[in-house]
Amino acid sequence: MPTPTKGNRLGGSPAHERAMLNNLAAQLFENKSVKTTETKAKRLRPHAERLITFAKKGDLASRRRVLRSISDKGIVHELFTSIAPAVAERPGGYTRITKIGTRPGDNAPMAVIELVLEAYSPKQAVVKEAEGAAAASADEKAEAPAEEVEAAPDVESGPQEDEAQEAADDANAEADAEKDEA
Repeated sequence: MPTPTKGNRLGGSPAHERAMLNNLAAQLFENKSVKTTETKAKRLRPHAERLITFAKKGDLASRRRVLRSISDKGIVHELFTSIAPAVAERPGGYTRITKIGTRPGDNAPMAVIELVLEAYSPKQAVVKEAEGAAAASADEKAEAPAEEVEAAPDVESGPQEDEAQEAADDANAEADAEKDEA
């Protein structure tokens, strides 16, 4: 006996589910977004992303593999010629699901699944993460000496303590400058 797929069945038989997902994927590739229920959108995401991965390969075997799922040659042609080159640099995550509330008739949770066709730049993601981490560590470093200096008892300061105070003040000034730039 075959193992059933994980998740909701979306209807009667496995054949009906495959047909429904193939039709939704075809509409997604044709219109770039589809409004459907959250459950169908969550089941469509891996199916559509797998078809896009085949399209990124671009060879004849991949085209025939996609044609087994989507019978409309025009949609498959659009997938291979316009969608696949647009997401060629993206390592995954070709779709985005946005929840939009409930359907008025039966209160079913609705969502919009759309293709992510924006340009992908891995350097921007790394730079933003590095800036966020650097700012957080600078804030922690700036706050720690200031707290230690404020907690110190009032004693006549010697030359070493004056240097420590100046270092703490410099660290606080640098942290404030970084906050202003951000």
